[in-house]
Amino acid sequence: MSQKSKFKETEIGMIPEDWEETTLGSVIELIGGGTPKTTNYEYWNGSIPWISVTDFGESRWIHHTEKHITEKGLNESSTKILHKGQIIISARGTVGEIRQIITDMAFNQSCYGVDGKKRINNDFLYSLLKYKVKELQMQGHGAVFNTITKDTFDHIRVAIPDIEEQSAIAKILSDLDSKIELNQQMNKTLEAIGQAIFKRWFIDFEFPNEKGKPYKSSGGEMVESEMGKIPRGWKFSKIGKEFETILGGTPSTTNKSYWENGTVAWINSGEINKFRITEPTAYITKEAVDNSATKLMPKGTTVLAITGATLGQVSRIEIDTCTNQSVIGIIENKDVSSEYIYLWIKHKIIGLISHQTGGAQQHINKNNVNELEILLPDDSLMLKFKEMMKPIFKNISINCFESQKLSQIRDSLLPRLMSGKIRVPVEVRA
Repeated sequence: MSQKSKFKETEIGMIPEDWEETTLGSVIELIGGGTPKTTNYEYWNGSIPWISVTDFGESRWIHHTEKHITEKGLNESSTKILHKGQIIISARGTVGEIRQIITDMAFNQSCYGVDGKKRINNDFLYSLLKYKVKELQMQGHGAVFNTITKDTFDHIRVAIPDIEEQSAIAKILSDLDSKIELNQQMNKTLEAIGQAIFKRWFIDFEFPNEKGKPYKSSGGEMVESEMGKIPRGWKFSKIGKEFETILGGTPSTTNKSYWENGTVAWINSGEINKFRITEPTAYITKEAVDNSATKLMPKGTTVLAITGATLGQVSRIEIDTCTNQSVIGIIENKDVSSEYIYLWIKHKIIGLISHQTGGAQQHINKNNVNELEILLPDDSLMLKFKEMMKPIFKNISINCFESQKLSQIRDSLLPRLMSGKIRVPVEVRA
């Protein structure tokens, strides 16, 4: 049961009377980043992880970075080291992306490092920043790139409980984030298993033969094809010949009847960046579907982005949904499972996007997808593969939906905990 609280009126509304109202800038230390000179090879490929916004994944915590710098690069540039538990926030361009550091890392000048001052718990501070991120974004300025400056934080007013309550609030929210991340890590492992089996069977041709031994290395018969040697009984075909491919569309955004009170899921191409798609960007009406180019795709469909910043991203929808015109879906048939299609497209995507055209905005088209070669094994092996992959992909789906629910719980609790509308029971704090 939440403890009973007395409240006081402040500039940010009613808060518990034992909480302090202050500015965000007064409770944090901001740390500036930098980039060692990129033409100096002595500064790069060292042992120090170096963060840019491209390293901000879906997780709360940053574990790895694409680039690393040397001690020399650190000492002879303006970059700084952030330590475990400290926070990083994007401050230019895509403003307000917030992550927490899992180990010592340097970072670039497009971000701020954030550290709580004395009596401020950094795990609590992470959630406080998430709670206030929209205000930070609204305070941003700049003609070309939206930017937040150090002064921005001085204009954000916050309510701060004592350190004991901070820690208790942080634990509740961090435990939810930890479970979400555990699900993400489990899914990466499951997908890696699926990809390893796929490669072993359909790229290396080392699927188990009738004696349970690897086919190719045990002398399995290989025959010539237009794409090289393949096992006897297999064939190459085209995606467009074997499967239904669907190009999405966008109902008119000026027609309110297409978008208000809709019940049909619809996603834009930005969603394809996600590992799996479990919720829509928006809902549209049946009238919108009937009067536009968009079409409903069944769950399990492999979707790929064909233009813009998401070009070449591949995902799998876990809900029935429509898409916009920058997305193509490939739908399974009775003989070839959706899991095989997904893994084949993931394997071939780099070659597929090599067909991109266009000036300012690169793209591929539906015909490029339809003309993509796909290797089709014999029916019995495909059935064995499907039976093996179904539970793996099912567990991935279950984990994704669980994480979605946990995120909804966390996001519902966040404003209530941060405003003192819900107080953490004393026994939980202990």
